[in-house]
Amino acid sequence: MRLRNVKGSDKKVSEHSRIIEDEKDYKGKWNEKFGNNNPIHIEIGMGKGKFITTLAKNNPNINYIGFEKFTKVLVRALDNLDDEELDNVYAIRMDIEQILDVFEEGEIERIYLNFSDPWPKDRHAKRRLTHHDFLERYEKVLASNGRICFKTDNKHLFEFSLEEIEKHDWKTEKVTRDLHNSSYVEGNTMTEYEEKFVSLGMPIYRLEAFKVKI
Repeated sequence: MRLRNVKGSDKKVSEHSRIIEDEKDYKGKWNEKFGNNNPIHIEIGMGKGKFITTLAKNNPNINYIGFEKFTKVLVRALDNLDDEELDNVYAIRMDIEQILDVFEEGEIERIYLNFSDPWPKDRHAKRRLTHHDFLERYEKVLASNGRICFKTDNKHLFEFSLEEIEKHDWKTEKVTRDLHNSSYVEGNTMTEYEEKFVSLGMPIYRLEAFKVKI
């Protein structure tokens, strides 16, 4: 569904206290921004922010950063970010291709990829967030015990992702092609998209991927 522009959305986003506009200034020193040394988890493509703010509420000892490149989407996440008790979550308006400008090597412990654009045409494969070009970026910013948690409703994207991960010599675990009828559903936090797909009886594909660093 195509979202309409919200009048004054650029101003609303840029002035919001939980939106970071100078993200590159914190490379290697995100602990200063959060005021602690807690682990950092990020969500790439945070949408309306329900998933990441739910995690932040449930895990106060983890710091969260959500990335969303579209202002008209991010402005709709402001209500979720307005919870005054949440001091462990921020959002950044940015294309994730620039992730190496934002984080130092090993600064992130977990990356969430939830219902990313499948870019179904073969000529657009490089735009998929599990393409090996992105995996190389993730590998650099992830800690030695870091991992990617990936969910999608798109079978083709899931199979593509498994192939890319294998070619990149990453390992996978907790792989399922029907999350909500598997043992891995325990503790699962749903996104808005996921709630919709599950209500329609659609299977959710999920995996975790990590690189064994020597």
